[in-house]
Amino acid sequence: MLPLLPSPPARLPSLPAPVPALLLAALLAVLLLLGGCGRVGQPPRSVLLDALSLQIHLTQGAIAQALDLQADGLPEVSRVRVDAQDGVAIGGDRGLHLTGRFDWRLPGDAIRVDSPFELYLQPGSKGQSWRLARPSGSSDGSSQDWITDPLPLRSRG
Repeated sequence: MLPLLPSPPARLPSLPAPVPALLLAALLAVLLLLGGCGRVGQPPRSVLLDALSLQIHLTQGAIAQALDLQADGLPEVSRVRVDAQDGVAIGGDRGLHLTGRFDWRLPGDAIRVDSPFELYLQPGSKGQSWRLARPSGSSDGSSQDWITDPLPLRSRG
């Protein structure tokens, strides 16, 4: 009589090879779509420089007008450091709230100033342009009014 050999262990049925790959691809696609919802990437450095320069120019112009003085030219802005960036709603559209520090100086002035900044930026609908957004007046708690000014269009890097 022959000795009894143990029977091979039962195998679970395996899924065809394409099914796990398709599940993995679908999961990855869902994660990418969820991660991209409502997010705006940090704008290029040139956009930050233009926005800060415009914000200084608009503030300088408002002060000069209030004091009945002549406003100087555009300031030179350099060395922008972003400390924080948050998504915000600007007039029903998506936007960014950025805070940080930057260096600037007025035309003809040798003194360079390191200052904190707070910017609100709104990307264009096709992502090729940006607008500087400024809160206008007071918010009633449910919505904020905004003034937006376009930034110059040029090659962004």
